[in-house]
Amino acid sequence: MSFAELWRELEPLGRDPGTGGYRRYSWTQADAEGRAWFTHHATRLGLTVQPDNNGNLWAWWGEPGPDAVITGSHLDSVPDGGGYDGALGVVAGLAAVENLRSKAFTPERALALVTWTEEEGARFGVPCLGSRLVTGAVSPDAARALTDDTGITLAEAMTEAGLDASVIGPRDDLLARLGAFVELHVEQGRALAPLGAAIGVAEGIWPHGRWRLVFSGRPDHAGTALFADRNDPMLPYASTVLAARQCAAEHGALATFGKVIAEPGGSNGVSSSVSAWLDSRAPDEDTLNESVAAVRSVAESSAAEHGVTLTVRQESYTPLVRFDVNLRDRIVAILAREGLQAPVLPTGAGHDAGVLAARVPTAMLFVRNLTGVSHSPAEHADLADCETGVRALTAVLEDLAGPAAPGRP
Repeated sequence: MSFAELWRELEPLGRDPGTGGYRRYSWTQADAEGRAWFTHHATRLGLTVQPDNNGNLWAWWGEPGPDAVITGSHLDSVPDGGGYDGALGVVAGLAAVENLRSKAFTPERALALVTWTEEEGARFGVPCLGSRLVTGAVSPDAARALTDDTGITLAEAMTEAGLDASVIGPRDDLLARLGAFVELHVEQGRALAPLGAAIGVAEGIWPHGRWRLVFSGRPDHAGTALFADRNDPMLPYASTVLAARQCAAEHGALATFGKVIAEPGGSNGVSSSVSAWLDSRAPDEDTLNESVAAVRSVAESSAAEHGVTLTVRQESYTPLVRFDVNLRDRIVAILAREGLQAPVLPTGAGHDAGVLAARVPTAMLFVRNLTGVSHSPAEHADLADCETGVRALTAVLEDLAGPAAPGRP
C-alpha cells in the first residue's frame, strides 16, 4: 500500500466530527483502534508485533540484536489535536518498510517500527510516558498512580485495556538491542518553508517542562459575597497567566497555560480552587529556570494578596537534548545522495526521540509544515512533502540497516 492509502485508512480514527480535531487518548477506544490498525499493517508486511511491558508496540523485521535500527513515533493526540503530529511518523515508517520490501531489501541489522504510548501526556499528564518508562526516567510506582481528569489511574486504565500494569518499568535489555532510533515528525513551527526545503534534520530539543499550580481559596456566592470578603483563586491565577507571557518574553523563553480546571465549576459561584498547568520552554536550562522562577514569584505574591494558598508541583522536565552528531551528519549525507536538501534545525517541541537520546544514538527528520500550525485541527503537511519524507526515511533505514560500505560503520 502507498503512503496515501495508509493515511486515508488511519485518518478517520479518533477524529471528532464536530471540531475536526483528534482525541486519541491513551487506553481508550480510539487508542485501541489505532493500535489494531498498526498491528494489522505491520503484520501484513511480515513484521512480528510485540507489545512491551509498558504498552509500547514494537514491530520487528529480523531477530532483535545489539545494533537494531528503529523508527516510529506515536498515535495519541492532544485534545482536538492535528492528524499529523506523531501519526505521520508511524505511517511513514510503515510506508518505508513497504518500499524496502518492494526493493527485495533484506536488513543485515534488525529493523523495527515502534508506536510509543502516551507521548502527549494528554490523559495522564506526563509526556513521553512510554519512552520515559522504558528508559527509567519515571518510576513505575509514580506512573501507576498517575490519574486522568476523572480520577482513573494509569494502572486502572491499562488493566481495563487488558495489560498488566504491575510489570511496567525500565527495559535495559531492550535498549541494549538498539543501535539507532530515527523519528520522522511533522515540523512544528515554520522554519523549512522559507528555506525551500521539504525535509529537515533536528539538531536538538529545547529544555522544557510542565508545572501544576493549584490555587486554593474559599467557595462563595457570586451574588452576595463582597469583594473584600472573598478568597477567590481565579484572581491570582489570572495574574499568573499574564505574568507567564511577560516573564517568558523578557527571558527569551516560551510559556503557556493551556489547561485549567476551576472547581466546583459553577458559573454563579466563587471557585474553591483553580488548577492550572504551565508549559514552559527555553533555548537553555538556565533561561528556563529563571523564567519559571519569575512566574512562580508572581503567583506566590498574588496568591498571598488574595488570601489564597498556592502549591506548585513539577510534573515533568526534559533537559536540553542534543542529538547524536555522528548519526545526524550521516543522515544529512544520505539525504544529499538522494538529492534532498536537509537543513539542520533546533526545535522547542518535545518528542520520544528526546527521551531515547540519553540512552541510544538518536536523530529526527522533520517534514515541512507550510503554515507552522500544530496541536490544532489546522495542522497540515502537503502530500508531496509527506511522500518526500517517506523517501528520505526509506533511504535512511536502508543505509543504517543494510550492508556496511567500506569506511562506514
